[in-house]
Amino acid sequence: MEVQAVKAAGDILGVLAARFFGLSLMAFGGANAVIPELHRDVVDVHHWMSDREFAALFAIAQAAPGPNVMIVTLVGWKVAGLAGALVATIAMCAPACVLAVLAAKIWDRYRQAPFRAALAAGLAPVTVGLIGASAYLLIRTADANVRLALVTLGAAGVAFFTKLNPLWCLAAAAALGFVGVLR
Repeated sequence: MEVQAVKAAGDILGVLAARFFGLSLMAFGGANAVIPELHRDVVDVHHWMSDREFAALFAIAQAAPGPNVMIVTLVGWKVAGLAGALVATIAMCAPACVLAVLAAKIWDRYRQAPFRAALAAGLAPVTVGLIGASAYLLIRTADANVRLALVTLGAAGVAFFTKLNPLWCLAAAAALGFVGVLR
C-alpha cells in the first residue's frame, strides 16, 4: 500500500515538473501571463482544486510580498505538499532563468541589429494579451455573483484611476466579506 502511495506521489511530482517546465518557457511577462493555462491544467484537467481555491491562491500570491511566481509555489503546495511546492517552483524558475541568461547574451551580442527592435515590438503585445487573458480568467473565476463583480470593478477602477495602494482594496473587500456583504 505504501509503495503505491509513493509511486502516486512521484507521478504527481513528475506531472507538476513537466507542466511547470513547459509553462516557464511560455511565461512572457512573468508567471501571471500563464495563469489561464495554469488554471486550465490544475482545475479543469487534473481537478486538483476548484475555481474558488485557485482564485484564493492567486489572491494570496498577489497580496504577499515577493514575485508573482509565488502562485506556482502555492499550487505545488496544494497539490503535493512541500515536495510539490519545491518541484513546481524549480520547474517554473530554472528553465526560464537559463533561457533568460542565454537570451541576454545573444541580445547583447546583436545590440545594433535591426531585428532587436522588431522582436521587442512584437513581444510587447503578446505579453499584454497574455496578462489580459489572465485578468479575464480570474475575474470570471472569482466573480460568482453580482456583488463580487461590483467589488472587482470597484477595485479595478481604484487601481486604474488613483495611486492608492491595491492592498487597501484587498482590505476593503476582506472587510465586506467579513461582515457578510459578499455572500
